Amino acid sequence: MNKQQLADMDKITIGISACVHGENVRFDASSKPSHFCIKELGEYVTYQPICPEVAIGLPVPRPTIRQISKNDVIHVSRPDGSGDVTEALSEYGKKIAKIAKNFSGFIFCAKSPSCGMERVKVYDEAGKGSVSTGIGVFAAEIMKANPLLPCEENGRLNDAVIRENFVARVYAYRMWQSLSQEPMTKHKLMEFHTQFKYTVMSHDLVAYKELGQLLARADLDVETMAEQYITGLMTALKMKATRKKHSNTLQHIQGYFSNELSPMEKQELSGQIDEYRKGLVPLFVPLTLIKHHLMRFPKAYLQKQFYLSPHPAELKLRYSL
Repeated sequence: MNKQQLADMDKITIGISACVHGENVRFDASSKPSHFCIKELGEYVTYQPICPEVAIGLPVPRPTIRQISKNDVIHVSRPDGSGDVTEALSEYGKKIAKIAKNFSGFIFCAKSPSCGMERVKVYDEAGKGSVSTGIGVFAAEIMKANPLLPCEENGRLNDAVIRENFVARVYAYRMWQSLSQEPMTKHKLMEFHTQFKYTVMSHDLVAYKELGQLLARADLDVETMAEQYITGLMTALKMKATRKKHSNTLQHIQGYFSNELSPMEKQELSGQIDEYRKGLVPLFVPLTLIKHHLMRFPKAYLQKQFYLSPHPAELKLRYSL
């Protein structure tokens, strides 16, 4: 990212479960603070902490609540079925979902009957068994109303690949939100896509081709094209960027220096890309060498690529990839 883009990113707002943010709002008056969210990513974003259970009037501390299946309908209540708060959580979720349209991401508390994104325990009515198939009632409303919003759970953010992917999607989505604040034109859309070509290539080659084909169409108005484009982009970025896909992307980028690098320099870069592909070095090793060559031989097209700097380098998110 260039300096102007990083300046624009100062406006990033991320919704977050209040307990993950360190607030003592859980049923036992405790919290589940995330060091990464608070101490690392928190240096670059503004959080909007939300606890839907407290927001609908539940006290701290409070009796536990769980998801219970009754006649194939999910209810959220105390284990004995009393104190049903399903509708209250749903309505509050719809209210926050409207506000979340201005967020660039959301971090939920895993396994929570209100905030869990997936694998929430759903108990049978008798309380004798459960299956981990639920989605938090509050989280479900946020995600349903904002299908493109980058969302993740605190627990999954401990995985280096998922963590880097989430933060990159947040920055990409914020760039789109910034672009969308002004009237859209075909030129702006093409310029935006140019920045993301190698990013998309590293995630999904099919989407890489399809997005290019979409922008070449002459039968769509720009608003429809933009809507289809950002849906395709954010869907592609959810795909896992594997070592094989990254290596393919890095090799394409290396081709831009074919006329400038000496045979020894080409061999060095090829060797680092291959070592990365084999899992011997992390992604930042070949990327660092590419950035070094880019400083020696500036190329405007590469310098604008989101792929090379998708988030602040200080976060060191690619050191473990």
